[in-house]
Amino acid sequence: MFLLNRHPDHRQPLTQQDAVTLGLAGAGEAERFLGHRDNHAETPLHALPALADELGIRALHIKDEGKRLGLGSFKALGGAYAVMHLVLEEAGRRLGRSVDVAELHSADVKAIAAGMTFACATDGNHGRSVAQGAGLVGARSVIFVHSGVSNERVAAIARFGADIVRIAGDYDQSVREAARVAAERGWTVVSDTSWPGYERIPGLVMQGYTVIVREALKRMPKPPTHIFLQAGVGGFAAAVAGHLAIVLGEARPTVTVVEPARAACLFETAKAGHPVAIAHSKPTVMAMLECYEPSLVAWRVLSRIADAFMTVDEDDAVGVMNRLARPAGNDPAIVSGESGGAGLAGLIRSAGDREMRAALGLDADSRVLIINSEGATDPGRYAELVGMAPDEVTRERQPA
Repeated sequence: MFLLNRHPDHRQPLTQQDAVTLGLAGAGEAERFLGHRDNHAETPLHALPALADELGIRALHIKDEGKRLGLGSFKALGGAYAVMHLVLEEAGRRLGRSVDVAELHSADVKAIAAGMTFACATDGNHGRSVAQGAGLVGARSVIFVHSGVSNERVAAIARFGADIVRIAGDYDQSVREAARVAAERGWTVVSDTSWPGYERIPGLVMQGYTVIVREALKRMPKPPTHIFLQAGVGGFAAAVAGHLAIVLGEARPTVTVVEPARAACLFETAKAGHPVAIAHSKPTVMAMLECYEPSLVAWRVLSRIADAFMTVDEDDAVGVMNRLARPAGNDPAIVSGESGGAGLAGLIRSAGDREMRAALGLDADSRVLIINSEGATDPGRYAELVGMAPDEVTRERQPA
C-alpha cells in the first residue's frame, strides 16, 4: 500500500515545542551526553554503489545502528539518554542548582539516582536502553514485556539488572500496564510512545535519536534527496525526519514512512487524517515495528514532514536481511535484524514500481539515506532467517 501525505498541515512548520525538542540545541545536548558514555563510538555509514546502480539511483548510503553502544539498535540513544536527563533534573531540584552531565557519577547524584525507579514497556530494544541507562546512573528499572517478546530478548534486558514483568497481550497493552503500575508506585515511565498529557519524556527519547542524523550528515558527500524510515509508533521516524527538516530547510529530503502491512497504524492514521488505533492482525516478523497505535508527538511531526506512507510485506523484510548479508559487487555485508531493513525494503519496492517512483521523484540523480535500525538483536532468529550458523552471526556482530 502506498499513500501520499494529503494532511492540511503537510509542509507546514513544526510546532514550537517540537522544533525545540528536535532542534540544533537539543541535538547538541544529546551528542554531549553521548560523549560521557564509556562505550561511545560513532556508527558506520556505508555506501552501496552496486545496489544503487541496480535501483537506478545516484547513491545509496546506509547508517548502521546495529553497532550502537553495545545494544545493537538505535534505541540505545533514546531510553538511556532520557534516564540520564531525568536523573540530572531531579538532582538539580534536590540540590537547588544546575547539575551537569559531567557530575553524573558524583556521590550526590548517585545517591539521588539510587532512590529512583524507571519503568517502560518494550518489544525488546527500548527496554534494554532504559535498563542500561538506569544501570549507568545506579537507578532501578522495571521493564514490562508482552507475550510476543522472545526469551532471548528478555534475557538481554535482564542482563542490565532490570526487573522483568511479563504480561499477556501485545505491545500496546504492555504500555498501558506499565503506565498503570508506575502511577500506583510513584515510578517514572520512560516510554517511546506518547499519549494525551504525556509528551515530554517521549520527546527526550526522540531527542536522543537526532544524534543519528548529525553523524550521517557529517559523513555523506552530499545531503540525501530521499530517506525511507521504518516506523512502529513513529518516534524514530519523526525524530530523524524532523531534525533533517530543521537542519536542511527547503532542501530537506523527501520522507517516506515504511511500516509492516500487518501493523500499519501510521498509514491508517495518515489515511484518516487523525490518530487511529488499528485492529490487531497476525504477528509480523518485524517485531520491533509491531505497534497498533501511533505516538501523538510522532504523528504531529510526521503529519507535517512525511511526504508518503507505505507498507511492506513479511517477505520484503526477510529478503532485505538476506540481501544485506550477501551483497552484490563490492558492497559491504551488513547485519540487519528483522525490523532494521524495513526502510530499505520500502526503497526497493518503490524503485521497482513506476507510479511510486514517479510520485516520490526517485530518479538517476537521487541520493538515498537508509538507517539500519537494528542488527541481530535476536541472533538465533536472525540465523534462522538468513540461513547462517549462530556462530557466524556472533562473529558478524563484532565491532568493525
